Amino acid sequence: MMKKSEFSDPFQKVRLDQGHSQVNDQNDPVTMLLRLADVRKCAKNWQTFTSAAQPGRIVVPSEVNIREVRQIPFELDPPLHTKYRDLVEEWFKRPQHPEYEAQLVAIVNTIIEQALTKERFEVVEDFALPLQSKALTLLLNIPQAAADTWIKWGVHVFRSEETALDGDKAAILYDYIDEQIEQAIATPSDDLYTLLLNAEVDGKKLTKEEIKGVMILTFAGGRDTIINYVTNTLAYLAEHPAALERLKNEPKIAGRVVEELVRYFSPLTHIGRVVTEDTHVCEHAIKADSRVSLCWASANRDASVFKEPNKIDLDRKRNPHVAFGFGHHKCLGAHHARQIMKVLLLALANKVRAIEIQDAKENIEEWGQFERKVGFDRLEVRFLGR
Repeated sequence: MMKKSEFSDPFQKVRLDQGHSQVNDQNDPVTMLLRLADVRKCAKNWQTFTSAAQPGRIVVPSEVNIREVRQIPFELDPPLHTKYRDLVEEWFKRPQHPEYEAQLVAIVNTIIEQALTKERFEVVEDFALPLQSKALTLLLNIPQAAADTWIKWGVHVFRSEETALDGDKAAILYDYIDEQIEQAIATPSDDLYTLLLNAEVDGKKLTKEEIKGVMILTFAGGRDTIINYVTNTLAYLAEHPAALERLKNEPKIAGRVVEELVRYFSPLTHIGRVVTEDTHVCEHAIKADSRVSLCWASANRDASVFKEPNKIDLDRKRNPHVAFGFGHHKCLGAHHARQIMKVLLLALANKVRAIEIQDAKENIEEWGQFERKVGFDRLEVRFLGR
């Protein structure tokens, strides 16, 4: 019987036999690329595999029906992508600064200490979501109280219980961002909104729509991915208490553990590109204006690169995973996500001696012939303090 924290690899056979598969996405078919070499090659070749398609089309599932705003710099290609990324690159590196880390430590410690007072609690809604939301206030450099609003939105920004793409729910985020931009115009501060309002590309100020595009990406890009990452990590530590002890006794391994866990869990299954010309990938013909997906989750289990890829190895030395993307579109929020996880691992190791799983309901994604576990809809646990 599989442990709760074991995530099987549904792509293994097809990755070996063909290297690609097909999935229908709202009558706009997608060719899924499954091998690490192909994923990396296509991620670097923006001329043939563009991100600058119709807004929302490179996302899988497509968001063309719920937004017209282009997410920036995510849905741009060089050289324009580089210009917009350069505006925010240093801002998104702030999680590496000691003062940022200290504030994050305080947030994480408070959430863990609250959890320790409870007989049991639900990780997704009551631990991972508040942690993700409160940490995001640091990234935006705004008061922590703003997180209360975001927590009410739930785990998914664009998804509800009824539908995978909920336009009404997405509108809540869009309207919120519009309000925050207007507030920053009226009352400038030292937050990300004000930085963007003062920024220029090619001598021109960013439009409100461009600022909105950056902010939608910031809110949506690191929400359910971080929540899955946190939740899955707690499930792993519950079933592998020796890992908690190692982290307590060897805190220097935390960075390596962060990389191995994100490789194994791959919180984002894949992201798309649109093909600009007829081409071939792994001997498979792909027509211009069709879609491909770079399947990070499959690439991260490629046995031609990773020894024993279906095993979490806390001592893995070579780990060229693509869980944070690859090439010029590598995740802007990767520094933030890594710092959250490093701080969380070390705080848990110091404060918690064991985690007991009480109940769990898995979150399964369906992609054509593949069923992939990405995390949990519900995970109830109990913390036992040191």
